[in-house]
Amino acid sequence: MSVTPDPVTAGATARTQVRLRVIIAEDTVLLREGLRRVLTDAGLDVAGTAGDADQLLQLVEALRPDVVLADIRMPPTQTTEGLQAALEIRRRWPGTAVIVLSQHVETEHLFELLATDPRGIGYVLKERVADIAQFTDAIRRVAAGESVIDPEVVSRLVARPRRDSPLETLTERELAVLALMAEGRSNQAIAGQLYMSPKTVETHVGNLFAKLGLLPAAEDHRRVLAVLTYLRR
Repeated sequence: MSVTPDPVTAGATARTQVRLRVIIAEDTVLLREGLRRVLTDAGLDVAGTAGDADQLLQLVEALRPDVVLADIRMPPTQTTEGLQAALEIRRRWPGTAVIVLSQHVETEHLFELLATDPRGIGYVLKERVADIAQFTDAIRRVAAGESVIDPEVVSRLVARPRRDSPLETLTERELAVLALMAEGRSNQAIAGQLYMSPKTVETHVGNLFAKLGLLPAAEDHRRVLAVLTYLRR
């Protein structure tokens, strides 16, 4: 399949607009074109699309988008070409945010993606695409430098049984805060979602870090990485 850059958004006029420039990498034509349409309708600037990992890298080099959406499995082998392309994009163009789309929860790929620097990284299940508002919010958050992890992935990690796990010492409220932290939410966002004051959230964060033996860090992305690294054990 051919790379199809949009000649309008590639021009100088589009560069002066504030809309985020996005590249979509997906080998299924219907999904790729569907994403192009809904993201454009949502106010994003779809600069181009690609049908395989090699074409994606060529397009990123040519257009330098704000965000790349890449299916984790792409031709020719349908294994992890999309993931490898995402890792290469982060290595060569660290300022480019990347969201990897996956059909199923595959936590080993998540940790590989977050290993170096989780800022501007997203891992989202394809089923979330149906909720356009939620999906575009994830794109904007990743473009702003946040890490966005699908809630279903976080839920499985938190709920995974462990023998003699410090997670067993956390209260129900602390587990709820931990899950939202691992999704990349700030204290302010957690407060709004759990209907508690920011001060209460800060208290829960301090308590759960103490129980888990993790030192809280100033930057949210380091906090997420620390939590996920712990949950991986």
